[in-house]
Amino acid sequence: MFVLLGIIVLSTFSFLWNKSHPKPKEYDILTPTVGTIENKTVATGKIEPRDEILIKPQISGIISEVFKEAGQMIHSGDVIASVKVIPEMGQLNAAESRLRVAEINLQQIETEFARQSEIFKKGVISKEEFDASQASYNKALEEKSNAKDALDIVREGVSKKYAKLSNTQIRSTITGMILDVPVKAGNSVIQANTFNDGTTIASIANMNDLIFRGNIDETEVGKIKEGVPIVLTVGAISDQKFDAKLEYISPKGAEQNGAVLFEIKAAIKVPDSVFIRAGYSANAEIVKSRSTNVLTIPESSIEFSNDSAYVYLAKQEKPPQTFDKHFVKIGLSDGINVEVKEGLTADNKIRGNEKDTKKKKEEPKKQ
Repeated sequence: MFVLLGIIVLSTFSFLWNKSHPKPKEYDILTPTVGTIENKTVATGKIEPRDEILIKPQISGIISEVFKEAGQMIHSGDVIASVKVIPEMGQLNAAESRLRVAEINLQQIETEFARQSEIFKKGVISKEEFDASQASYNKALEEKSNAKDALDIVREGVSKKYAKLSNTQIRSTITGMILDVPVKAGNSVIQANTFNDGTTIASIANMNDLIFRGNIDETEVGKIKEGVPIVLTVGAISDQKFDAKLEYISPKGAEQNGAVLFEIKAAIKVPDSVFIRAGYSANAEIVKSRSTNVLTIPESSIEFSNDSAYVYLAKQEKPPQTFDKHFVKIGLSDGINVEVKEGLTADNKIRGNEKDTKKKKEEPKKQ
């Protein structure tokens, strides 16, 4: 009985003694390293062609046939679609009337010219009178031809004389890839003019010349400049990053959801093995400042007091560990590591994070 009581007393005394004298904390020992520190900002935006051309018809009518579709490559001058002209009744009636009058006039002058030719051969009229009659006949022929062409243009949109220059065939003005063909056979289209932009037949772009267009906050725009390198991460191609170069920063901001944002543009270098589609969303990492070949330490190892920063130099690395407080001058930080300008060398040992000395309980095995 007394033995059991003694064991209990000794165990209680040992527990209280250990609790009142906890084990000293242990810390990781770190060594400063030489590296590069970059301070970056992120801009959101999308990928798009530098120049996207909208093809508009030069004549109003109805699409009779579409020869191309989105995704196809096209060369300048290739026909995309054809348009069937729907003539305006007033213009059609006037053109038909002009042709009938020209035919009546030609018939009369042709009869007169035949008579003048006969009497000229007999020497009744002079050469001058015959030449005047012949000129009148040639003018009548030309007037009939012009009237016929005018009627063809009103009715069909093109004359036989200028078939190669037909406005009814909508042709590409550049070489590139067709991004979209928003019309189908049977759609009505309006020609481009002073008062109307016209119906878009197709949009075409050079997909080898892409840019990133995004926005950056006003708090960051003053820290970047044209020409700095950019690293792009495209949402649809998450396993690859692309280099780009900042080309443009808007001189004027636009307010969006209470924040003032400035537009930026950057030229993208796309490898030949990768195809990027227009409209992909992307994030741009822009380097605001960089320090290369500098002494760096983890930012978590630094403590601050007022305007001063300090670390703990290791005097004894093995338990029981001892450290001395040591002031340092820091520079650029990337949020993980920080540049040390003064106070440390590559040979110093500093205190890092506290080690987790508690033993984790083993989880029961699943049967």
